[in-house]
Amino acid sequence: MRTKIVIGLLAVAAILAWTGIVGAQTAPPAPRVQLPSGETVWDLNGDWDALVENYGPYERFGTHPNVYRITQTGTTLNAIRLTDNPPPSTGRAGSPSLKGELEKNGFKHIYLIDSGGIH
Repeated sequence: MRTKIVIGLLAVAAILAWTGIVGAQTAPPAPRVQLPSGETVWDLNGDWDALVENYGPYERFGTHPNVYRITQTGTTLNAIRLTDNPPPSTGRAGSPSLKGELEKNGFKHIYLIDSGGIH
């Protein structure tokens, strides 16, 4: 009786392991852009959810979600806000939010643009 239970448990474990292996999915490749120079960088074009956490002199503006629309040309990127920042901020939908430049392994530099247009 005990042997039958052990064999049954091993069979169940084997089925679960097989199901896990068969059902495993590989992650899709990260989107990349090939530049005319032959260099490849990340493709960040599109709408990105952002959680804006203000601190220091901007702490009074708090933490809030937003959506940034990034437009990338080669290694240069610019983004606009798609929703208004909450009061007391004056950042409105359509205003600039980020600008920066990419290099092969990530960001060369990136600037957050506040609602007054200062980066």
